[in-house]
Amino acid sequence: MATYIITGHDQKQYGSITDGQLRQWIADGRVNAQTKAQLEGTGEWKLLSEFPEFADAFKSSAPPLLSASTFPVPAKTSALAVTSLVLGVLGVFTCGITALIGLIFGIVAMTKVKNSGGRLGGFGLALAGTIVSGIFLFMIPIYAAMLLPALAAAKQKAQEINCINNEKQLALAVKIYSGDHNGQLPPAASWCDAIKSGVGSEKVFKCPAENSDSRCDYAFNAKLDGMDESKIDPHTVEIFESDGGWNANGGPELMIGKPRHARVFVVAFADGSVQQLRESQLNTLRWDP
Repeated sequence: MATYIITGHDQKQYGSITDGQLRQWIADGRVNAQTKAQLEGTGEWKLLSEFPEFADAFKSSAPPLLSASTFPVPAKTSALAVTSLVLGVLGVFTCGITALIGLIFGIVAMTKVKNSGGRLGGFGLALAGTIVSGIFLFMIPIYAAMLLPALAAAKQKAQEINCINNEKQLALAVKIYSGDHNGQLPPAASWCDAIKSGVGSEKVFKCPAENSDSRCDYAFNAKLDGMDESKIDPHTVEIFESDGGWNANGGPELMIGKPRHARVFVVAFADGSVQQLRESQLNTLRWDP
């Protein structure tokens, strides 16, 4: 069935109109021979009088009458459709949060446009909003998979820094003890008890990367037991990571077998410095004062 588009006196276009409807409008005087029309799909505008298929209709047509109210009012674009597309695009800046709302709005908008009987437009916008929102929601797991390794590395680095700070505070507490005891270091067998008041909190004795129930995740070099601080080589190991527990003391045999922090071991020295060492560097450590 042929359909047509016509231009009213208000220069607005109306259609699609079947040839049967157009014949009735001619008979009712709603359009006349000077009305511009286009056979839909051809793109060519002509006067209705130039269409041979309507020549007989004009012979018995009523006086011409055409007003803006004669034709349907152009469809109003759905606000939900526009909002859906905007929220979908914003999903890139909100990690997909607005995209979820955009997806819902898009589906609702498409349903309303379909059921509006032509009073609402914007189906394409709603469809675009739904697609864009869906894409961003689909990408969330991919973003998460890319982000998780970075977050894990950041957490590991933070734990390493906390462990370094812990050993620095423990080494400082040893110096404070030495200053209060005529330059002598604490007894190795009770070093945790001896310096506990100098660290403020027992949390300092716990490595953040260690999940054990032990009160202390560090050990004291037993060869520094009660020694005069001034007679100790500053490069001597003083405190190191260990699973020995509270007041643990000894030598390299007590050091943890596997690093807790990205392949490095944290060691505090007699001068109060703290270093991160790889396993290959452990054999260079000085244990004898």
